[in-house]
Amino acid sequence: MGAKRNGASIRRRILARRLRELREQAGFTLEAAAPLLDTSMSRLSRIENGQQKADVHLVKSMLDLFDVGGVQWTELLELAREAAKPAWYRAYGLGDNSYVGFETEATQVQEYASGFVPGLLQVAEYSRVLYEASPLPRSAEDRERDLAVRMIRQERLQSDDDPLQLVAIIDAAVLRNPVGGRAVHRAQLAHLKTASEWPLVSLQVLPSGQGVHPALASGFLVLSFSHLGEPDMAYVEHALGATNLWKEPDVTLARLKFDRLRTLALAPGESRDMICRLAGEL
Repeated sequence: MGAKRNGASIRRRILARRLRELREQAGFTLEAAAPLLDTSMSRLSRIENGQQKADVHLVKSMLDLFDVGGVQWTELLELAREAAKPAWYRAYGLGDNSYVGFETEATQVQEYASGFVPGLLQVAEYSRVLYEASPLPRSAEDRERDLAVRMIRQERLQSDDDPLQLVAIIDAAVLRNPVGGRAVHRAQLAHLKTASEWPLVSLQVLPSGQGVHPALASGFLVLSFSHLGEPDMAYVEHALGATNLWKEPDVTLARLKFDRLRTLALAPGESRDMICRLAGEL
């Protein structure tokens, strides 16, 4: 169920890092390499930072200049082709550096949700209510586009070809908040109960009355890219926007906080029972 959709964000980062390493190993500075490659130093810098696509012809020129051949030549050209492919979410107006771009290539998402149900577990009406309540000026068409993207992302939770593992911790207050009214609330709780039984989903509830805990300030996510050999990424959404965190100390702290929250949360079975109990009260 659900064929793999293409993404480019992480592959672009991998290619950028490897090209930068090859240039440095070959003893070239950016200033020296750029004119030899018939490009500008600023463009080469953006490519090496993963901010701009590197076309296959330029990558070939770089590999020639840096005296790279054999298996490495073949691997890097294939990586360049993969990184240059238009990602599926571009058709919905999203860029490669959007959260969706990174999630597309992740194998696991760990999320602590403190304000609302994780997007990957929201029913359509719940998502629609949140989009309509957003202070960002968006047309009805834009909101429906964003909703379509969210529904597409959710398919991976039941995909055989492109699976995404979700480990979610939801604050109990989120489950009691009747977003969208009683009918939407009931449908959302029913969906959480169903999704908690899927093999790729682990769902735990953080009960009320914890006092001080590691993530009082906000929810957060940790994305893993184990199949690509890339380090994890942390992501934090807040009232004024969102932040991607790549530095190892930041990501390590996020992982430690998440692990601590898992020990404080109810076990998956107990969490499912709580969700069923709350649904029965509606």
